[in-house]
Amino acid sequence: MKEVILIKNGELVLKGLNRSTFEDVLVKNLKYRIKKCGACEVKKSQSTILVEPLDDDFDFKAALKATERVFGIAGFSRAAALPKDMDEIIRLGVPYLEDALKNCKTFKVESKRSDKKFPLGSPEISANFGGALLAKYHHLSVDVHDPDAVVVVEIRDKYAFVRCGQIKGAGGMPVSTSGRAEILISGGIDSPVAAWMMAKRGIQLAAVHFASPPYTSARAEQKVHRLLSQVAKYSGPIGLHTIPFTEIQEQIAEHCREEYFTLIMRRFMMRIAEKMAIKEHCGALITGESVGQVASQTLPALNVTNSVVEMPVLRPLIGMDKDEIIEISRKIDTFEISIEPFEDCCTVFTPKHPKTRPELQKVIDAESVLDIDALVERAVEGAQFMMID
Repeated sequence: MKEVILIKNGELVLKGLNRSTFEDVLVKNLKYRIKKCGACEVKKSQSTILVEPLDDDFDFKAALKATERVFGIAGFSRAAALPKDMDEIIRLGVPYLEDALKNCKTFKVESKRSDKKFPLGSPEISANFGGALLAKYHHLSVDVHDPDAVVVVEIRDKYAFVRCGQIKGAGGMPVSTSGRAEILISGGIDSPVAAWMMAKRGIQLAAVHFASPPYTSARAEQKVHRLLSQVAKYSGPIGLHTIPFTEIQEQIAEHCREEYFTLIMRRFMMRIAEKMAIKEHCGALITGESVGQVASQTLPALNVTNSVVEMPVLRPLIGMDKDEIIEISRKIDTFEISIEPFEDCCTVFTPKHPKTRPELQKVIDAESVLDIDALVERAVEGAQFMMID
């Protein structure tokens, strides 16, 4: 008997003639995520993906944890791969389920026979295997309506698989099947969640972060690295460009009206992010903005910041409230990092009374005293790169 991981695809089943291409990307992503777990073979098998260890050193626990974070997977199970013989299925499969069933009182057996050459039909397979379970585990009884455990026997091309229960996968689409986009990442709660949500939709991430030393510290930058590391557990590697932003913020503070500080700062960020996105072959920008959450995220303010870029701006949190965002941040283990008290550049030179309903032309007039092109160019030239994984 050998133990394997059986993986069920999510939305990929809806992709028609393109399904195989999406599955190939999913297999590639999965191989990358579990390569540190030991030698194994990952292959497509009749609308599922099979992870088959090649030696006894394979770390099953780590592989299951990594699989749980791969986008494109609806669910997966640890399963016994057995010879396609009913006597062997019972002999090896019944003891295999001991741990899974020891705390259960009721069960049912579901059988699936993809190999129509197998001599028994699905009802007979279920009856035979269920009877063997009742004979072995006297604390169990059958409940076909609301069982504590669902045992599944699948007869496929090469093996018969026996499993109990299914772990919920991350869902979504395989990363990179929907193109690339640049996330404007801060040290707050929102932007890591926005990055995770777009990666779930198949977006491959690049990232840009704005640092303003000495107003922001090295620990604030390290915080961003840690946040992206958590996102990368789901998305795969993320290339991060850190932009020197001190000169721009000081110029804004010295020459512009205070009520427009945040809006002008955001417009510079968008200009720079678009330039970095083009260099990174990205097709869109991503932000963590939510309507009305702060003064710079009212509809007029969003229009003011949008107007400086031609690239689409994706805002996956736009209709969510803070509690919903926090719930996701806890799920992906970024919340505790985000609330660490190391401030980012968005909190530098914050106006006491920011404009919530700005007029675009007045903002353009307010920033016209600055040498915008030169400031942007120097910031882009000073970018520092690192890969986060």
